[in-house]
Amino acid sequence: MIWNYFLIAAGVSSASWILSALIPKKDIIRNLLVLTGILSMAVYIAFLWSSLERPPLRTLGETRLWYSLFISIIGLITYFRWRYLWMLYYCLFMSLLFLFINYLHPENFSKTLMPALQSPWFVPHVVVYIISYAFLAASTLVAVYGLYQVKREKFEAKYMQVADNLVYLGFAFLTFGLLFGALWAKEAWGHYWTWDPKETWAFITWMGYLVYIHRRYQKPGKYVSALWILALAFVILLVCWFGVNYLPSAQFSVHTYSMQP
Repeated sequence: MIWNYFLIAAGVSSASWILSALIPKKDIIRNLLVLTGILSMAVYIAFLWSSLERPPLRTLGETRLWYSLFISIIGLITYFRWRYLWMLYYCLFMSLLFLFINYLHPENFSKTLMPALQSPWFVPHVVVYIISYAFLAASTLVAVYGLYQVKREKFEAKYMQVADNLVYLGFAFLTFGLLFGALWAKEAWGHYWTWDPKETWAFITWMGYLVYIHRRYQKPGKYVSALWILALAFVILLVCWFGVNYLPSAQFSVHTYSMQP
C-alpha cells in the first residue's frame, strides 16, 4: 500500500515538473506547477513518516526521497534569487532522476529501526546532510557550466558568485552534519569519532569544499582552478554518499544501515 502511494506521489510530482518545462510560458504557471510537485513529495514523506512511525531516513531509497524534495526546493529558491531558469530545470531533472531510481528499486518499507538510530540526533544529522548535498550538487552544475563557458571563451564572473553562495550554504549544512554526527556517535557508541570509513570520507568531503573556499579567498581571480576543485569535490562527495558502502573496509561499518532493504 505504501508503495502504491509512492507511485501516485511520484506520478503527480513528475507530471507537474515535466509540464513546468514544456507547457507554461508565464512564470506564475511554471512556479505553481513546480510547487505542486514539491507539495506532492512533501505530503508523501509526511505520510511515510506517519505510517512507519519512524523517520523515513533508514535506507538509501528513503534518503533519495528527501534529496528529490530538497533539490527541487533549492532549484526554485535559486531561480527566485538569481533568475537562472537552467538551474531550476537542472534541479527538477535531478529530482526526477532520483524518483526514477526509486521506481526501479522498490522499497520494502519496515517499521524496524536499529537501536543506534533511535536517537534525537538521527533526524537532524541526516536531514542537514541531504540539504547540504542538494546545495553542493547545484554548485557542481555551475562549475561544469562555468568550465564549458571557459572553453568557449564566454565565461562571466557572475557564475562564480552563484557557485560561491551555493557552496557557502552547502558547506554550512555539511559542517552541522559533521557536528551532529559526532554528538550522535558519542550518545550511541561512546566516542565522538572513530575514523570509521564513512566518517573518514565525510571529513575528506568537508576538506574538499574547504579547499575551494580557501582558493576563492586567496586567489579570487583564478576561476578555472576553483571550478575544477569544485567539480572534483563533488566526486569525493559521491564516493562518501554511495561509494563507501561498497568498500571492503566498510562491510562492518556502523553506517551500513543505509544499505538495508
